[in-house]
This record gives sequence, structure tokens and C-alpha cells, in this order.
Amino acid sequence: QVQLVESGGGLVQPGGSLRLSCAASRNISSINTMGWYRQAHGNQRALVATITSGGTTNYADSVKGRFTISRDNAKNTVYLRMNSLKPEDTALYYCNANPGGGYPWSWGQGTQVTVSS
Repeated sequence: QVQLVESGGGLVQPGGSLRLSCAASRNISSINTMGWYRQAHGNQRALVATITSGGTTNYADSVKGRFTISRDNAKNTVYLRMNSLKPEDTALYYCNANPGGGYPWSWGQGTQVTVSS
């Protein structure tokens, strides 16, 4: 498994922007899919965005057009750029590594994003 450490969360006003980073403990170029999930208070963890090793992206409908996921394999880092933030984006955001092939997934500890005026 790979160790993942998220950063970049914080308090932001509605309409603002944040960039989350996920630093991996080893090379991620061979990891099938990297992703971001979020868990709001009282809710289950839900997909935000994923990116494959080939660069194919997938987004939850609620963030399409506002969030952008990217990966820098040379830096072993995955990013989530979040624009036009809304109060309903408030959640604990987790980074995920899915190696594929039935191997276990890895999760970070999460970074809190709070959107409030």
C-alpha cells in the first residue's frame, strides 16, 4: 500500500477557491486510479473525482465544471482544484489510491474544507 497525506483545506467564503494536494509515499505512475472523496457530517463518503494513470478523469455531477483533478507523477502528487465553492461542498476530503487488480485501496487521513461566510 501507499501512504497518502492531504493538505490545502481550510475555511473559504462561498464563490472562493482552494487547491488540495495529496502527496504519496511512493511513485504513483503505476497506480491505476487516484481519486478524491468527501464526507460531510452525517453522510457517507462519496466520490468527488478520479483520474486514471492514462489521464482519464471522472467527476461527480455536483462538481462538474467547478473542480479539476490532476496528477503529477514526477512529484507523486495528486491535486484537486476547487472553484466556485458552495456551502454544500463543506466536508472532509480524502485522497484515495486504487491500484486495481483487486489490491486494497489506500486512504489518507483527510483535510477539512469549510465553505461559509
